[in-house]
Amino acid sequence: MAEPEEMCQCQTTNCGCIYNPDKGDRKGKIPKGIQFKELPDGWKCPVCGAGKKMFKPLAGPGSVMAGD
Repeated sequence: MAEPEEMCQCQTTNCGCIYNPDKGDRKGKIPKGIQFKELPDGWKCPVCGAGKKMFKPLAGPGSVMAGD
């Protein structure tokens, strides 16, 4: 099971989508087991279309939980 540090949450105001490497992204044709940092640069949020820069890790440095 993916640890919170391996999951990233979209930081747009209306979305909050969480990328979980255990699930991948069917819509974006990303298979299970692909870590967020391994996603292609052109990957977009399957919910709102935001780019990777709009995601923050759920835990750890620079994370959603750290509040910075």
